[in-house]
Amino acid sequence: MSVLAGALAMAAAAGLVVCGAGCGARDASGTITVSGAWALYPMAVRWAEEYQTLHPDVRIDVAAGGAGKGMADCLAGAVDIGMVSREINPEEERRGAWWVPVAIDAVVPTVSDGNPVLTDILARGATREELAGVWLDGSVSTWGALLGTGDAREIHVYTRSDACGAAETWAAFLGARQEDLRGVGVYGDPGLAEAVRQDKLGIGYNNLNYVFDARTHQPNPGIVVLPIDLNGNGALDPEEDFCRTRDALVRAIAAGAYPSPPARDLYFVCRGRPERPVVREFLRWALTEGQRFVPEAGYVNLADEELKAALEMLGD
Repeated sequence: MSVLAGALAMAAAAGLVVCGAGCGARDASGTITVSGAWALYPMAVRWAEEYQTLHPDVRIDVAAGGAGKGMADCLAGAVDIGMVSREINPEEERRGAWWVPVAIDAVVPTVSDGNPVLTDILARGATREELAGVWLDGSVSTWGALLGTGDAREIHVYTRSDACGAAETWAAFLGARQEDLRGVGVYGDPGLAEAVRQDKLGIGYNNLNYVFDARTHQPNPGIVVLPIDLNGNGALDPEEDFCRTRDALVRAIAAGAYPSPPARDLYFVCRGRPERPVVREFLRWALTEGQRFVPEAGYVNLADEELKAALEMLGD
């Protein structure tokens, strides 16, 4: 059974009505405002487009700005839904954050496709410890130090300047927090990708949908995923070499071959369980019918158990 079919079956078993093009009993009209994580922004835009086609009386306004902004906007009551690409912390929960997971993606390290040692980078990859040396203590500051060669060219390190899930997730993978990351701060996923693209000696990190082309699923021009040497043997083994295309990387995330973090759940967050029918029905749709758009948009579906739990949290 597919994830979508499983979700629909479980929704029915739980007594939940799954809204679609003809679901008059639960139809609700109005405007839904959404802001937050760049990681979830492309998925939220796709869902908004599809849902508004089914429900012309609903308007969904989606704006990116980072997970920190999404959480702040949500808790302040400035938006109906915050998009958050990291774990929700206890303080946010105490302030009323209510959330459901909606999809899975990952953060990946990136380099310019014009890097003079790109062939070595793609053949060898880098270990978690080496990447920590780049972003945390500066012990790995040249491309030679990263690759075990004599190349003295400096690594130009980039990070995010905005409070965001990508940076927090990448830092967690390295054993730290976002504020511990070294590098030139750049705002937003598109900005960080562009900084690396323009700097042949640059290194950064991005969410999947800012690295790969939506149509071809190949890396966007100018940027390449730096493979991670997961077993730390100083070489990129065939079973670790899954970062060349989006499809291969998504399969690795779904199979658990890519570590978590930097693979992670993505969340829709509200200030308390949503009371407005139009918001509840959009969330219900995203967790059921809307799941069929998740792979097309470059994300990974949640497990059936997560979808069931999320639907139960949403309730009637």
